[in-house]
Amino acid sequence: MSDLIVGISDIKITNKLDDVIITYALGSCIGISVYDPVAKVGGLLHYMLPDSALDAKKAKDNPAMFADTGIPMLFKSCYAMGAEKKRMIVNVAGGASILDDTNFFRIGQKNIMAMRKIFWKNNIMIKAEDTGANYNRTIRLVMEMGKVFIRSSGGEMKEL
Repeated sequence: MSDLIVGISDIKITNKLDDVIITYALGSCIGISVYDPVAKVGGLLHYMLPDSALDAKKAKDNPAMFADTGIPMLFKSCYAMGAEKKRMIVNVAGGASILDDTNFFRIGQKNIMAMRKIFWKNNIMIKAEDTGANYNRTIRLVMEMGKVFIRSSGGEMKEL
């Protein structure tokens, strides 16, 4: 098995069944995993901010940093490898209120809302999610099984 590590503002796509795509320590960031069981194509996006209008230069240099540029990039990258939208299984985690106990900045909440708006406009259904609250999460997409596992801070690994 080969681990593909997805950093912050990063994306990884694969069609190799022995790959495991992992992103660690999702706080206010959102992790979106997609998997097409027919094409055997999967991907994982770890985006940091909701809207590329915050910094157009950063969005151009690294579209995976923002929901509105990273999510389309995730899906289009999978389509390029043979995936089809109607078959894609979508799982989501993150959007926590870490270091923001007063909920002043609401970055996690804004990230969740940006994702939901994009999915709603594009008729994309979420199979399962673990979002909000105030703890970090780690996501693993195991390509061999097409399954997503999540671990919360100090918790057990469970299927999402």
